[in-house]
Amino acid sequence: MTQHLHCRCGRVQLQLEKTPILAAECHCNSCRTAGEQLQQLPAAGQVLESNGGTAFVLYRKDRVQFSRGRELLKEHRLTETSATRRVVASCCNTPVFLEFQRGHWLSIYSRLWPENTRPAIQLRTMISDLADPSSLPNDVPNARHQSFGFIAKLLGAWVAMGFRVPKVEISGAIRPV
Repeated sequence: MTQHLHCRCGRVQLQLEKTPILAAECHCNSCRTAGEQLQQLPAAGQVLESNGGTAFVLYRKDRVQFSRGRELLKEHRLTETSATRRVVASCCNTPVFLEFQRGHWLSIYSRLWPENTRPAIQLRTMISDLADPSSLPNDVPNARHQSFGFIAKLLGAWVAMGFRVPKVEISGAIRPV
């Protein structure tokens, strides 16, 4: 199965091959802070879900290709030493993916999918960072941290990749106001 996605203006296009590792909603302080910052970029769309989380669809890096506009991708880090970077299509300030340093997967922002085709989240993670996690619905597992199942899916994907960690080259940074 091949999925074609693009930023809001269409200048950045990506192609996702086969099935995702999983769809998750993160409630860690970093994702919520970055989401708030990215939403403040000029003409930026919504990043955070109504409950404050950030929804991602995780894909192996070797199953993500940028077919157009790669030069428009710019990174945003919360601090200069952050181990994670959020990558934005600078043409229209659409968040595209989050990447963990030395990670073998990309967390693609689920808002890239049209709403009627957006993969449903399978779990929420890092709810321990919330002041009141009891406000979250119980429609999927709400894990206080990364659950064993979450880690097992990531490890299984890494094994299937032969323990490779492909590089995703991005030139330049974007700084939210």
